[in-house]
Amino acid sequence: MQPNAVSRKKIGIITGSGPEAGIDLWSKLLAANRRIHGEGFRGDLDAPDVTIHSESTLGLSMELAENDEAVWQCLRTSAESIAQRVDYYAIACNTLNYYQPELEALGLPAKFVSFSDAVIRFVKDRRIERVALLGARPVTDLGPWSHYRQLAEHVAIELPKPAQAEQLHKLIYDVKAHGGNAEGIARRFHAILDSLEAPAILLACTELPLIPLDAGGREVVDVTELVAQRLAQLANGMQQQ
Repeated sequence: MQPNAVSRKKIGIITGSGPEAGIDLWSKLLAANRRIHGEGFRGDLDAPDVTIHSESTLGLSMELAENDEAVWQCLRTSAESIAQRVDYYAIACNTLNYYQPELEALGLPAKFVSFSDAVIRFVKDRRIERVALLGARPVTDLGPWSHYRQLAEHVAIELPKPAQAEQLHKLIYDVKAHGGNAEGIARRFHAILDSLEAPAILLACTELPLIPLDAGGREVVDVTELVAQRLAQLANGMQQQ
């Protein structure tokens, strides 16, 4: 299905947890849009219309249980603001997608595109049976604050062992503070990856794709990339892809 210029839609990205994650999602959205247009891509005129809204308060999501009210108030205000300018929006943070039911209940004029919906679509399309899930503590404990609890209905999930989950949580903080290329970051991340057995690994944190990675032959799935592909399809009026 080719893009339809008449039905092009506007896209919004809420970011701040962290801001680099929003840049990463935007960059991947641009690349996905270029792939959709293929050889007919005309440059600026075929680029998606994107609005970015960044709020540093959303960084409190790393400890979501302790900061629920402050995070939700900030996210709600951000969503209400961006929804006036776009048709679809996503949050560049796996943890913050926890608020999907609350956001949808607001009845905003823009439709929310969630990370777990993109992942479930992917594993079903690929008929994947087992994945490892890597992310911040509120995500990987699959508890009441995890956006990925529903994923367990579709695929077997391997989680990091408790000690490694704590190491991963600290690693994400360090990527936020120092960047994915900081000394020791890639080594620490690979040590966690090497402990996993699942054939497919979900990077369910927007900081993890910022780390240089050698997958060692296993399939590593960048959830940010899945969402970017979906946003690019929606931006070009490709509803059914």
